[in-house]
Amino acid sequence: MSVSQISVFIESEPGHLVRVLDSFVEADVNVRGYSASDTGDYGIVRFIVDNPDAALAVLREQNAACSKSEVLVLRLEDTPGELARVMGIIADCHINVTYSYSLISTYIVLSVNDVAAAERMLESEPVELLGQDDLAHLVA
Repeated sequence: MSVSQISVFIESEPGHLVRVLDSFVEADVNVRGYSASDTGDYGIVRFIVDNPDAALAVLREQNAACSKSEVLVLRLEDTPGELARVMGIIADCHINVTYSYSLISTYIVLSVNDVAAAERMLESEPVELLGQDDLAHLVA
C-alpha cells in the first residue's frame, strides 16, 4: 500500500514556497506532510497531500518542474527504538532508504537564516513555538 508524493523544484528565494502553498489552497489541496531541502540556488519540496492529482495539475499549470512518485507511509509506535527497528527490517531486506520525513503536519521544523528574527515575528502570531524541553511531551 503506497501513497503518491508530489515533488517540486523551486528557487531558494523568499516567497517561492508560499506561492506553491497558495496554489494548493486555491485548488483545495490539503498538505498532510512535507519535506523541503535546499541545494543552493534551488530546492526540492516533497508533499504528501489529500489530492495528489489536483496538486500536480495546479503545479503543471504554473509550469513548475514537478513529478509524482509512490512512497510508503508508516505509523510507528511512539517508543524508543521503534524507528531503528523498522529501519533494521528494511536494511535486512537489502533495501536502501533514499530519504525519509515525518508526516506530523502540525509540528514542523523550519531552518531559517535568522532564527531570532523569525522567533520575534512568530511570537505575536497564533502559532506555538516549541523549545527543546517541549519535545519530551509531544503528543502525535
